[in-house]
Amino acid sequence: QVLSLPIVVIVHGNQDNNAKATVLWDNAFSEIDRVPFVVAERVPWEKMCDTLNLKFMAEVQTTKGLLKEHYFFLAQKIFNDHSASLEDFQSRSVSWAQFNKEILPGRGFTFWQWFDGVLDLTKRCLKSYWSDRLIIGFISKQYVCKLLSTEPDGTFLLRFSDSEIGGVTIAHVIRGKDGSSQVENIQPFSAKDLSIRSLGDRIRDLGQLRNLYPGTPKDQAFGSHYNSEWWEQR
Repeated sequence: QVLSLPIVVIVHGNQDNNAKATVLWDNAFSEIDRVPFVVAERVPWEKMCDTLNLKFMAEVQTTKGLLKEHYFFLAQKIFNDHSASLEDFQSRSVSWAQFNKEILPGRGFTFWQWFDGVLDLTKRCLKSYWSDRLIIGFISKQYVCKLLSTEPDGTFLLRFSDSEIGGVTIAHVIRGKDGSSQVENIQPFSAKDLSIRSLGDRIRDLGQLRNLYPGTPKDQAFGSHYNSEWWEQR
């Protein structure tokens, strides 16, 4: 006899997300010589970071994993704590309830449901952009405002939507004649949107976007992702 990897039996597709969460938690955090079905209720945040990184790279099929600033944002999200430092989070543990039971504040979904939506979107539509490090992705709206507020007009970056599952949005700075700045977030694009028109072509079409943060001209950054017909017309 041999022990199998964890499996979950579902009866409807809408259970798929929760089933994947159960399998991931069991596979990553159960002990080899455990009592059957016994899994830790809480795990160190550092172990969770490693698990999320491995899952992301495997699903998206990329060699570019999550960075420490991504982990910081994810920690703020799962712990609902925006005052702690990166070092503070490293000593914490995260529970199954925080991972996929408790609804995120002000949202209608759990942390895992949100993260799995990011995985699916990146795998289906954004793999090359992520692998080229054109998407910061895991960054808060508040920190985006801090980064872009001092940048020239038309500077932009890409982040995963906080309010929608499986959405990517473009944040860009608009600078008035008086020198004042305003950061706007474009309505998030879903996988369906990006299957109709690619992210690169959408960025090319938006004239208010000029430089990818911190200062790369957008045609230089995204040119290889534009529709080839556009280059031929030039």
